[in-house]
Amino acid sequence: MSAAAISVRDLRKSYGANEAVRGISFEIAEGEVFGLLGPNGAGKTTTVEILEGYRARDGGDVTVLGHDPARSEPDFRERIGVVLQQSQLFQNVTVREIHEMFAGYYERPRDVDQVIQLVGLAEKRDARVKTLSGGQKRRLDLGVALVGDPDLVFLDEPTTGFDPAARRAAWEMIRSLRSLGKTILLTTHYLDEAEQLADRVAVLREGRIVREGTPTELTSGTEETEIRYRRDGHEVVVRTTEPTRILNELTGAALAEGHELEGLSVRHPTLEDIYLLLTAEEAQN
Repeated sequence: MSAAAISVRDLRKSYGANEAVRGISFEIAEGEVFGLLGPNGAGKTTTVEILEGYRARDGGDVTVLGHDPARSEPDFRERIGVVLQQSQLFQNVTVREIHEMFAGYYERPRDVDQVIQLVGLAEKRDARVKTLSGGQKRRLDLGVALVGDPDLVFLDEPTTGFDPAARRAAWEMIRSLRSLGKTILLTTHYLDEAEQLADRVAVLREGRIVREGTPTELTSGTEETEIRYRRDGHEVVVRTTEPTRILNELTGAALAEGHELEGLSVRHPTLEDIYLLLTAEEAQN
């Protein structure tokens, strides 16, 4: 694995009696897309804000790009880009003007027009921020985060409010950032998004990491396969650890009786299935 862009050891944070983050540990390699998943209240936002340097931690060791984010050093700020879950940018300036404004905060920013093109706002270059749709404002947030050409990008729910086509375009943009060697920490409620984009994911529940690994590792960790078909007009669902044997029996019987297995489908659990299982299990404990 590459050198760690982010290293977290026994991170803790409480708000009064509420222990929001309960001793979590993980590493993110340089150039990796890492997904942080979990329901509301799991500790995702608190964790990300500590890594960004916007919130103090109560305990644990945190290193981000070789810095302690709590110190908020200028070199650290130069090297990160942040897309917040909600933001309020200046409403009466144009898309190009706001990119130019934020580019002025960095020594070596990216070309403003190139960034605007990258986030799909070229046709809105001269439009005022207040006239943009919700999805277009999220693209603007992303552009502002990228204009400083950061090494590490925090994406907190980056495609909220996007239509399906815009989400797919954003996915391609995130993949292009990875191809440039950028490190990305992604939080999202869209499990298909994490499955498409993340090299590895960690599932948070009640301030603890309940599972960590690649999407493939998480989905292959369960042994059950779901087989569905219709019989006499009714859907039959079989969950089994021996799909080859069950399919052989079903198809053999169908061939012997001279009919088709209507609506036959074989489905391995998705990341969303595993996520729901993990969070449900933790909730019951």
